[in-house]
Amino acid sequence: MNKEKLKKKELIEKFKAHPEDTGSASVQIALITERINSLAEHFKTHKKDIHSRRGLLSLVGKRRRLLNYLKKKSPRKYEQSLKELNLRK
Repeated sequence: MNKEKLKKKELIEKFKAHPEDTGSASVQIALITERINSLAEHFKTHKKDIHSRRGLLSLVGKRRRLLNYLKKKSPRKYEQSLKELNLRK
């Protein structure tokens, strides 16, 4: 397995709600945050990559919507996710 698959599997294991959970809001937020962080590293060397920047903004918006949903449905999981992912709010 490559590094990305291992990292993804690790994140799913950490944030899942039940044994077969791969798509809950907290898991999705963790996976999107990982992709955002990797794109941030990409932009340090490729400052003019506008097409990827558009994808990054799309991911940020999607994560924001998922965080708002999680905040409404389960404030405790919301706070826990923010703390574990080092997201400020």
